[in-house]
Amino acid sequence: MAEHFIDRDGVRIHVQVDGVDHPIAPTVVFANSLGTTLHLWDKVLPLLPEGPRYVRFDTRGHGLSDAPDAPYSMGALVSDAEAVCDALSVRDCVFVGLSLGGMVAQGLAVKRLDLVRALVLSNTAAKIGSPNLWQDRIDTIRAKGMEAIADGVMVRWFGREFRGTPDMAPWRRMLVNTPVEGYIGCCSAISGTDLYTPTATLRVPTLGIVGSEDGSTPPDLVRETVDLIPGSKFHIIRRAGHLPCVETPIDYAEVLTRFMKEVGHV
Repeated sequence: MAEHFIDRDGVRIHVQVDGVDHPIAPTVVFANSLGTTLHLWDKVLPLLPEGPRYVRFDTRGHGLSDAPDAPYSMGALVSDAEAVCDALSVRDCVFVGLSLGGMVAQGLAVKRLDLVRALVLSNTAAKIGSPNLWQDRIDTIRAKGMEAIADGVMVRWFGREFRGTPDMAPWRRMLVNTPVEGYIGCCSAISGTDLYTPTATLRVPTLGIVGSEDGSTPPDLVRETVDLIPGSKFHIIRRAGHLPCVETPIDYAEVLTRFMKEVGHV
């Protein structure tokens, strides 16, 4: 495992590389969701095939990446991902993005098709929520802090079987510990984003993944986005919520591995 800090216009982005740390290796890049860090993928990575280079990074405002003052734009988040890929000489990767990370994945594929040979759009959509919804969340956090939204987020994140178990506690803690500026900065980026038109122009192998109990991006919403891309595939993971890579890592790794083999990445 190797760690890097990549500067993107004065903002440091924290990156971790696992597997074969060499630019000639087939590469898989992971982008995390709002309120999580690159550790979102900890349970999945050991279950994936040996041979590729696995690159993870903390979205700006999260984890060990810098948290500049809000608001952020989706363009800035896409440019962060682009900077990570360029710094590590990534080309023709499989880009896996979950929720906010899936929006970044769509934007990056539209902007830099040389970087992305295939997409995994996990628990995400071309447009998530409404400006009023995101502004209400921003106002609540500004007034009361991250703790004020934590219980509601856990209901949307996790399926009934996982919710309330001891395994949920670290994820609630991760959310609450997210810097306020980072979280609301990314809320602003999501609020101002509608990718339906650009995503519909994509012609890359694409897999959509969603949990059957996802309370943030329900299956029909994810399917609607994935269907914008001709030839795409769609998979529902049963008894999982918004973070199936956490709740059902074995199932998630199997689906992802199968897709990587189908597109000739392993």
